[in-house]
Amino acid sequence: MYVIRLADGTLRVPQSLTSDDGRLIGNAYVELAPGDPDYDRWLAQAVTEEEMAERQRRWRRDNDDLEREFLAFKAEQES
Repeated sequence: MYVIRLADGTLRVPQSLTSDDGRLIGNAYVELAPGDPDYDRWLAQAVTEEEMAERQRRWRRDNDDLEREFLAFKAEQES
């Protein structure tokens, strides 16, 4: 999950909720507005929505070789 910077400057920061024994309950985003005490800490690693979409497109495009390698490995393990 990435920190996403919206057009109005708001940041969407990933946050996970875990149980007392450490099991993952869920993932979500919380929004931080400029001026929030944690805003500057997260801003440095934030990407815009457009940058995020481009990363996803690039990952899907460049994933073919990795997917073929994984499927070959998986077939070998099932034999």
